[in-house]
Amino acid sequence: MKSGSKLEKILSAGHFAFTGELGPPRGANLEAIQKKAGHLKGVVDSVNITDNQTAVVRMSSWAASILAIQEGLEPNYQMVCRDRNRLAMQSDILGAYALGIRNMLCLSGDHQQFGDHPQCKGVFDIDSMQLIMAVKEMRDGKFINGQEIDEPPRMFIGAAANPFAEPFEWRVYRLAKKIKAGADFIQTQCIYNMEKMREWVKRARDMGLTEKVYILAGITPMKSLGMARYMKSKVPGMDVPDEVINRLKGVEKKKQGQEGIAMACEQIQEFKEMKGISGIHLMAIEWEHRVPEIAEQAGMLPRPEV
Repeated sequence: MKSGSKLEKILSAGHFAFTGELGPPRGANLEAIQKKAGHLKGVVDSVNITDNQTAVVRMSSWAASILAIQEGLEPNYQMVCRDRNRLAMQSDILGAYALGIRNMLCLSGDHQQFGDHPQCKGVFDIDSMQLIMAVKEMRDGKFINGQEIDEPPRMFIGAAANPFAEPFEWRVYRLAKKIKAGADFIQTQCIYNMEKMREWVKRARDMGLTEKVYILAGITPMKSLGMARYMKSKVPGMDVPDEVINRLKGVEKKKQGQEGIAMACEQIQEFKEMKGISGIHLMAIEWEHRVPEIAEQAGMLPRPEV
């Protein structure tokens, strides 16, 4: 065991993992986290705690991670390169580990110009690839500058992958670089273009990458036709085929959310059978109360005990 986290144990035992997401509140609202956690406890193996997602100020991810632990969840602590230099990053990693956090997702972060403080200065002292390497080096006992750590933070290291960004043929090579840097597991961007995802996974298998890392396929159920159209036209890096739009068009408005859940469950069933996929990362954005329903409908319950 690299970290001994529940997520690592689930994956290393060969179980099909099921992770969720919890976005911290835009305030010091403990009850908001408790409410979301109540829907996820016992349903997911680990829960991503986002770090100022969409470059909008929210409760810090390490603090929300500690609150999640207190609510009986295992956090997957996210850290973005946008907001910290390497001193702050390493300091936060040490503190997070000391407080019981064992999973960490390394990200670049959405650019600040798209958030609620577009005038702020982005740090980007190191990028996500270098952050993965840094966490690996720290787990092995050394800071970025080569000095030894007296009690290394033994994190289970995660990274993100977007199978749909252009140029498509280079995406699998970027995955390979993240694995070489030290990533133990990968969570992908929200998947709607299944044809392209199948090709990306095939390429990863052909290169032997799926034998070196656990890949969790990203699923976000569509709540409505409006959401689908917005994600298709406004969200960078998203690939929403016309067939998804057309399927939702054929459903009356009040039933579109249920149809979105049905589509997500169909994807989960396919990923369960897809060689090279080790689990699902469900990003039910501000829809945490529907996660138990989705998990039940997709046959993801009960979760294995490890």
